[in-house]
Amino acid sequence: MNKEPISISGESNADGTDRVEDARPEPDGELTFGVRGLHCASCVNTLEKKLLEHPAITTAIVNLAAETGFVRFDPQKIGSADIFSIVHAAGYTPVEMNRAETTQDDGLRSGRNWFIFSLLASLPIMFTMGIHSNRAVMQLNLLLATAVQFSAGLIFYRGAWSALKNRSANMDVLVALGTSAAYFYSLAAYFGLLGPHREVFFETSAMLISFILLGKYLEARARGKASEALKKLLHLQADKACLVTETGEKEVPASVIRVGDVVLVRAGDIIPVDGVVLDGGGAVNESMITGESLPVLKKAGDTVSGATIGTNGVMRIRATRIGEATLLAQIIKMVREAQGDRAPIQKFADSVSAWFVPIVLLLSAATFVVWYSVLASDFLTAFRFAIAVLVIACPCAMGLATPTAIMVGSGIALGRGILVKRGSVLETISKLHVLLLDKTGTLTKGTPEMTDLVPVARSVDPIKLLECLATAEAYSAHPLAQAAITAAREAGVEPGRAADFEERGGFGVTCSYGGFQLAVGNERLMAEIGIVLTPLSKKCAELTEAGKSLVYVAAGNSLVGVAAFADTLKPGSAEAIAELRRMGITTCMITGDHADVAAIVAKQAGVDSFEAEVMPVRKREVVQDYQSRGMIVGMVGDGINDAPALAQAQIGIAIDGGTDVAKETGDIVLMRNDLMDVVRAIAIGRATLAKIKQNLFWALCYNILGIPIAAGMLSGYGITLKPEYAGLAMALSSVSVVLNSLLLKRIGKSM
Repeated sequence: MNKEPISISGESNADGTDRVEDARPEPDGELTFGVRGLHCASCVNTLEKKLLEHPAITTAIVNLAAETGFVRFDPQKIGSADIFSIVHAAGYTPVEMNRAETTQDDGLRSGRNWFIFSLLASLPIMFTMGIHSNRAVMQLNLLLATAVQFSAGLIFYRGAWSALKNRSANMDVLVALGTSAAYFYSLAAYFGLLGPHREVFFETSAMLISFILLGKYLEARARGKASEALKKLLHLQADKACLVTETGEKEVPASVIRVGDVVLVRAGDIIPVDGVVLDGGGAVNESMITGESLPVLKKAGDTVSGATIGTNGVMRIRATRIGEATLLAQIIKMVREAQGDRAPIQKFADSVSAWFVPIVLLLSAATFVVWYSVLASDFLTAFRFAIAVLVIACPCAMGLATPTAIMVGSGIALGRGILVKRGSVLETISKLHVLLLDKTGTLTKGTPEMTDLVPVARSVDPIKLLECLATAEAYSAHPLAQAAITAAREAGVEPGRAADFEERGGFGVTCSYGGFQLAVGNERLMAEIGIVLTPLSKKCAELTEAGKSLVYVAAGNSLVGVAAFADTLKPGSAEAIAELRRMGITTCMITGDHADVAAIVAKQAGVDSFEAEVMPVRKREVVQDYQSRGMIVGMVGDGINDAPALAQAQIGIAIDGGTDVAKETGDIVLMRNDLMDVVRAIAIGRATLAKIKQNLFWALCYNILGIPIAAGMLSGYGITLKPEYAGLAMALSSVSVVLNSLLLKRIGKSM
């Protein structure tokens, strides 16, 4: 499995200022763009084939549901303008991503208006279709049918011509053939070219176009709902910023902010850039990034992300990342790529779609021959059945089955703070057999906490003991010292002022405080200064057996207490492991920590197995061991040493609080640093795959059942289908697939 790191690079204008232009490849050699004119899976196959014919293009992925294209190419041999020319030549309209939403809205309005026009023109024809003796009525019907055929119906002729030029056949070919056959037959009958008393049915072509346009409009609206998650992200970006300069504050467009600039954020303001809080502070609503509804308190030195909202307080923030380098921009890019990615199950739909239209043309011809020649039916009956077969069958529903489900599924995940970098991951994660988990920072918090403070006797005041511990550790940068100070402050105890401070590496700290000589450290320090540890030996043995690190506190020549520290499990880790077991997934913890500590954490978390004292290379080998047994393996980690295993696993899940290397290597990023989100990601993946299978099943069933009915095979039972209603059924089949995908949103509400 190829897993490439995310890399966002900016461009500059002539004046040296950064410029963000979505239509240009970011990074070089990649281009994402909107595509207008896609109608079915055959369109997708045609455009991808045309793009891949150019030797400089190595990857081409076209998404029917999102109406986007993604290409990977050699920038030394081809540019974005050349790629757009290829798309134009194939008969489609490329659109820069920064204009895609606008053109999509314009297209939706245009589709609605053409439907209304064709419907208004078709209704008089339908209501008067039985009046063949009145010449004026027939002339009116001819004019109205002609107007619909060559205005609203022109879109199908254009699409069919482009497809035929590229030696392919798509939905437009079927619709153009069906409507043209009905229209031109009626036209010939109207002028008497087919003999006297030939029936005219202009209503068929006009209503057929109206119904198909209605279906396309409803489908486009439904697809818009499927991509709501991405649209919400695009609207989060701040338009303005309050820039702090030497002369004061001034409101400027957010696009002019540069790295190093200082911006002022007040309560209710959208933070315009990624940055670091210089001074001030307040609560920030980060739900749009992490999915967490509760605001997060920010103070000087903390990092903030653009598009989050200051809910109270005032902060001055120094910009560290702008434009395409911001976290929001990277998320938008990854969501677009995920929604454009092709799941493995899509290969089935693609292979069927490639042969679909030619087979339908043959079935239509066979229907006419059987009814007219074999069953000796009249020409008009055979002709109508053939047209119905043409227009009821369409690969649209199959083409939409997978991408719409992936769009909705990845949107649900994003709303929960689960960033899916490739849409195909949702299918793969649903089949997971084994999940490997790093210990430190994944199952555990990653930083030590003081878990126990034990006085040597009841006469020793615990608060005073904690004060002495914090005072001695106040000048140390050791992780255990920092954990002791944090615990003291949480208890409302502030460190005192110590004298004669001395820190001895590998031993501990000595200092003078309150008239006593304090010694805080390990057993070696206590042994060196002659402190007897016997009074707490039993308790210390219990704490050591529990995998905790001990720090002794002595005053003068006597032991006064001991503090125990441990890297504790994250809230929800044990619950997540239990849920994974209920889902039938085997869990294994792999860590570089000592075996005794690993055993304790493994027992607390409830994992099925563990492997300790593991080097980074060995982590990758553990993944390979499981894969060699035919298992689909997932890996959850947060550190540089996890990156090889994350890359090797079929599913790499990176914790957002971890390193950039881990996040870039992983297929899924957990924005909230919550292990329960792994469970949610698997649940979303399973629901998405189930919905894809449902879509494909109903799309196939629709054609398997619809074509025989359209061909008149049930006419003996009085069941027939007029061509115009066959067209409506075809259009609504695509709508039903999209609506079925939208039902996925129910799982998001249950999480």
